[in-house]
Amino acid sequence: MDVTIVRNFLLWCTIINGALLIFSSLLCAFAGDWVYRVHSRWFALSREAFNTVIYSFIGLYKIFFIVFNLIPYLALTIVG
Repeated sequence: MDVTIVRNFLLWCTIINGALLIFSSLLCAFAGDWVYRVHSRWFALSREAFNTVIYSFIGLYKIFFIVFNLIPYLALTIVG
């Protein structure tokens, strides 16, 4: 496998995961009540617990996005 293929793969992973991260952040910021109502039908959570869970998930997703997509892509771009 060529470094260019891996770099292109990581570029598209970064673009797609970055778009998902932005979309989920905007959805929770501007339609948080709607997201809470949808999830409260499935799970018995208070609003405070829901906020903690959803923002923890977005934070963890952001960390995984940076560590496993963005940093390897930047490293391969610098090296090759």
